[in-house]
Amino acid sequence: MFPPADTIPVATAADSISRTEIALSEAPATTVGRNILVIDDSALIRAAAKIALGAIDGWRTVTASCGEEGIELAVSEHFDVILLDVEMPGMDGIAVAERLQATPATNTLPIVLLTAHEHIEASARWLGAGIAGVIVKPFDVADLARQVAVLLRWPA
Repeated sequence: MFPPADTIPVATAADSISRTEIALSEAPATTVGRNILVIDDSALIRAAAKIALGAIDGWRTVTASCGEEGIELAVSEHFDVILLDVEMPGMDGIAVAERLQATPATNTLPIVLLTAHEHIEASARWLGAGIAGVIVKPFDVADLARQVAVLLRWPA
């Protein structure tokens, strides 16, 4: 389910066509009936993700504005993936991921990081937190669901 221990796939808006087009044979763009949790302190990012995943692709999308709220939702509801902002006030995204990995109810849940840093390197902390992939912000709203599906290798 998770990438090899020394790599984390990264998707950016600039290269989403070139990188993800190659992987489309492995994972189609649209996967019906998915439940997504988006944890981001930016109301704009939460709204864009909700439009991209819900209105455009029909996925049920729930949002949280901070790590604590996101953890509560992740434990109380079923989600197929969490899209998680790296830099948030209070508990940052990696701390949230580490807590989710330490919780039996959520430790198998894939986590895709959302970050504004295009040039990132996977730190040992990221790899230990069970990160399935990274999507660079700003993301292309029309392409977000496809990026998530490709990173997670979801079947149709």
